[in-house]
Amino acid sequence: MIKFIVKLHPEIAIKSKSVRKRFTKVLENNIKIMMRRIDEQVKVRNNWDNLTVESLSGDDAVRLEMADALGRIPGIVLFNEVTEVEFTTLDDIYQQAQLLLADQIAGKTFCVRCKRQGQHDFTSTDVERYVGGGLNQHVEGARVKLSRPEVTVKIEIKDQRAYIVTHAHKGMGGFPLPTQEDVLSLMSGGFDSGVASYQMIRKGARTHFLFFNLGGAAHEIGVKQASHYIWSRFSSTHKVKFITVDFEPVVAEILENIEDSQMGVVLKRMMMRAGSQVAEKLGIQALVTGESIGQVSSQTLANLSVIDRVTDTLILRPLIQHDKQEIIDIARAIGTAEMAEAMPEYCGVISRKPTVKAKLDVIEKQEQNFDFEILDTVVANATIMDVRDIETQAKEEVKEAESVSQLPSDAVVVDIRSPEEEDANPLELDGIEVVHLPFFRLATKFGDLPQDKEYYLYCAKGVMSQLQALILHENGFKTVKVYRP
Repeated sequence: MIKFIVKLHPEIAIKSKSVRKRFTKVLENNIKIMMRRIDEQVKVRNNWDNLTVESLSGDDAVRLEMADALGRIPGIVLFNEVTEVEFTTLDDIYQQAQLLLADQIAGKTFCVRCKRQGQHDFTSTDVERYVGGGLNQHVEGARVKLSRPEVTVKIEIKDQRAYIVTHAHKGMGGFPLPTQEDVLSLMSGGFDSGVASYQMIRKGARTHFLFFNLGGAAHEIGVKQASHYIWSRFSSTHKVKFITVDFEPVVAEILENIEDSQMGVVLKRMMMRAGSQVAEKLGIQALVTGESIGQVSSQTLANLSVIDRVTDTLILRPLIQHDKQEIIDIARAIGTAEMAEAMPEYCGVISRKPTVKAKLDVIEKQEQNFDFEILDTVVANATIMDVRDIETQAKEEVKEAESVSQLPSDAVVVDIRSPEEEDANPLELDGIEVVHLPFFRLATKFGDLPQDKEYYLYCAKGVMSQLQALILHENGFKTVKVYRP
């Protein structure tokens, strides 16, 4: 038999009686959903101050799978695997403790801690002394140490039953899903947005995903996979949506009509406008971003203030005071780091001297040059899907475009960098034809080039050229490769 005692997050325990009752009921239902995917006959019981999970299975693989699942349910601060013992004397408890835990404490320092409920002719301290003394005498190399022992033997007694903890596990804490309102997380696939989404799930908010596509099909598939992973690991008890907005037309409009230093802030304001429209359509009251103070130029307090004023929708930033390394550490702990490392970091616009102290009047004047019909169109054309459908799509592999470091003599290199990048660091190749065509014009202008030649896309890091090559392949231009000197 497998048995777990599940402890509530402390913030649930201090709620009013009615709120605590509602939260624990939601948590009970979520545990049932997760556990019955593993064992249909599992029993979950709500005991007010804890919950118990019982399975008649004796399979160790089932036990491990159940423990893994419990560790990914919001609202659980810790859970213990226990063996239930009926007793009449303290010696009954000691004998079972020795049988179960001798291997764990052999050659180590240990102490015994007991919690007790009910009427007994002994105290918790009596249990600790009796069981601890017996283990100290009869387990080779074991030695009692009350302060900072290597192993803590935990026993919980309720009436005439004792529960000996064989394994203790840490939960993810927070509040059960969905005890808070829904939120819409702006997902880029990087470290920050993934961790921010996790933090909101942990706080009990059903978290939907919004992706502004700036880098083509390959980037979209990567972000879908990252979003599906976060949902499947931490919130699969509830359905959520994945929304894609093609933001390349917006970026093109910004690059052509907004002054260089203001582009980053304007792009973020356009994202907040679009995100607010999508949230309103879905009945969601808050947006979530992975922004952190001072991490990049658009994330100064002055810039964030100007960005926020573009919408009345609440914008939540759970990572606002986190250092980058702290964010990366959390990403590693929750399993999103590897995907984030492989994800292209693409911010849409690159300013040579981005403003760090944006002025609202200056930004609003710049935005007068922007055609807002473009923004309305991309939002109207947004695609909305059930996050569960991503798994099927993700099975389709994205092939990389061929990359070369040596160019043939008849090659034509297409420099897809923005005009500002190109001016700052011109690409000069002896004997090789170079065509200048910014990435945001490839979709409409590449077809005008002679199609009897092989083209090699070039950008500073090779990421954008790879993504754009894949897009051109999808559109039928198969002779496109990537130049990486």
